[in-house]
Amino acid sequence: MTDQWAGKGFGWQNMFVPPAEDPRDQGAVHGERDVLIDYLRIQRQTLQLKCAGLTPEQLAKRAVPPSELTLLGLVRHMAAVEHGWFQRVMQGNRGPRPFRPNGLHSEEFTFPTPTDSEVKTAFEDWQRQCDSADDYVTRTELDVRGDNDVELREVMVHMIEEYARHLGHADLLRECIDGRRGQ
Repeated sequence: MTDQWAGKGFGWQNMFVPPAEDPRDQGAVHGERDVLIDYLRIQRQTLQLKCAGLTPEQLAKRAVPPSELTLLGLVRHMAAVEHGWFQRVMQGNRGPRPFRPNGLHSEEFTFPTPTDSEVKTAFEDWQRQCDSADDYVTRTELDVRGDNDVELREVMVHMIEEYARHLGHADLLRECIDGRRGQ
């Protein structure tokens, strides 16, 4: 794989997409609630961006052996994490978590090479969890407490951190898959 940016130094050309094509709106926001909502939204959009344009095989590629991490596994993991924090911890919903039929964390990352339909289902389930979380956040004050006395604001900060950490993984996975990097 050749590096199309070799010798060009840092600049917009090194970014994942040119600024004019970046789908993430990063306008100014004010106030704690809006900042938390906006940062979480941008983190989610970044995961989607990192996965864009790849085949099911590429999304399921374990690009950094021996790690079991894959981009599709990260999408499935984040669906389970969204459900865990916003539905289980904050709302007391003890139903099954997405992509954990046996309740095991590793199940999110263990799957055969997916089909287009399975990829579509994973992204739809993840989006459904994000939408459910957004609905809850919209109608709930930040100081509302869930299980273990955790405040919604803490959950929001944790989710931003969780996405940010895994987006670092996504950066490496994507670069190993097709050489795209950054942003």
